[in-house]
Amino acid sequence: MTERNAGAAGTKLFLTSLVLLFAAACSNSGGGGTTTAPPPSPPPPPPPSGPTWTPGVFEAASDFKDRCEVVRTGVDIEGNAFPDMAGSTLEENFWLRSWTNETYLWNDEVMDQDPANFSDRLAYFDVLKTEEITLSGKPKDEFHFTQPTDEFLAARNSVPSATYGARYVVFSTTPPRDYRILYTEPNTPASTEIMGLANFVRGARILEVDGVDIVNAGTQSEVDMINAGLFPATAGETHTFMVQDPGAGAPRMITMMSVDFARKPVNRMRTINTATGPVGYMLLNTFSPFASEEEIANAISALKADGVNDLILDLRYNGGGLLAVAAQLGYGIAGDAQTNGKVFEGLRFNADAGGVNPVTGETDNDIPFYSTGLGFTLTSGTPLESLDLPRVFIISTDSTCSASESVVNGLRGIDVEVILIGSTTCGKPFGFYPTDNCGETYFTVQFQGINDMGFGDYADGFKPANSSAAFAISVPGCAVADDLETELGDEMEAMLAAALQFRANGTCPAPPSPKPGAFAKTSDGLKTPIHILPQQGVFETNRDMRLPE
Repeated sequence: MTERNAGAAGTKLFLTSLVLLFAAACSNSGGGGTTTAPPPSPPPPPPPSGPTWTPGVFEAASDFKDRCEVVRTGVDIEGNAFPDMAGSTLEENFWLRSWTNETYLWNDEVMDQDPANFSDRLAYFDVLKTEEITLSGKPKDEFHFTQPTDEFLAARNSVPSATYGARYVVFSTTPPRDYRILYTEPNTPASTEIMGLANFVRGARILEVDGVDIVNAGTQSEVDMINAGLFPATAGETHTFMVQDPGAGAPRMITMMSVDFARKPVNRMRTINTATGPVGYMLLNTFSPFASEEEIANAISALKADGVNDLILDLRYNGGGLLAVAAQLGYGIAGDAQTNGKVFEGLRFNADAGGVNPVTGETDNDIPFYSTGLGFTLTSGTPLESLDLPRVFIISTDSTCSASESVVNGLRGIDVEVILIGSTTCGKPFGFYPTDNCGETYFTVQFQGINDMGFGDYADGFKPANSSAAFAISVPGCAVADDLETELGDEMEAMLAAALQFRANGTCPAPPSPKPGAFAKTSDGLKTPIHILPQQGVFETNRDMRLPE
């Protein structure tokens, strides 16, 4: 009854309006001109769609999690169903804002900006970090980045990629270009020997790729051919290189076929006989998820069988990886008596967390010196052997980062003497829990690692005692430039030779001339390298917090 009356009333009002309009028109007929009815007012704007921003007020991140502009369907490569629900970029931005406020280590240093002002989620994420700087003037947060989740999962599952088994160091990407061989992986095309000489040797300069002059090539088609040869897209590709080996000699031509290969953690290992007993040497390039646990354990066992009384641990190119495996290595060096009941690395969160891990909700966040296998590539519970050493020599550069620096800090925290040979480490006492939302995996600093003594303030790195670096934490040892003229593991290689010299008599070679970067000692006076290629995966350059499920 009410609806019918309302409809009748509406009809009556409409008819009355017509009568009034007709009367107005009639009253103007025959007058001095005509008038037009004023245009109707525009309708009010629709209410805003989605959440609205109130400065300083943060809803729970869970309110916006997995509400996506583009919804994935199906399962990922690990067999997990995508959790995505229909949503919007605005909701993705609001999730980033709340997630940052809840978990970011320096959440009180982030400017609160309206998510609606950003149409790109990655652009919004870029501003959700501190702008403070360290004592040396570098950004306090250099480690804020994202990665497409499918790439992240491929790396996490150790999907091999096409390669020759070589790492390049680049001194110039513009003519005259300078690409060199940094090192090779064992049992790969790059390290295969032809007539007693490996295809690629450390320090060799690449002059041509498939007949194209890499040094001076200028056209885009030439550059494309060079890139196709240096970075094969698939296994089974054959490419030809002209290389100039370090020292004298004519350039030589080599031909290699690419293979699918996952980076080897323990690149090389040997026992060096000295007048004061056997010394172990291990070149460890990653604490990766796919093999490092087993390879490190086997290396420690082999060195123990050789009766080594010192260890030179070469971490110069090790950017990190599994923190738990780094803790196992710490145990393998120090042994049970020095590590029992001690913390390898504790985690410090933002002030709002109140001691609770804001990501996992856990209250016990200390990483011990693990003395058994954890189930990565060793059976869980397998007892680990140890060298029981009171000191260790660690070779470092600015590529020694994250979980590698945890080895330095963790051992120093239990009074194992760490002697640093090389140059200042990268300075990353921080870590994060990679988090997917709507197809993008986000990495934001969520904790600071501290050792058993509560120390973790090395954002400008660790340096050898005679280094000229002003703000790094000083550690006993020698500043030595990387040596691209000599193979890694050779006793004449500059850093290894310096470690052996310091061990023998406590002296250092003359430190290198102050200059940025570690790579200085080459026959043609090379400058600082720009980067190392192929690029390391995220799990090789950070603290990976995972444990086996």
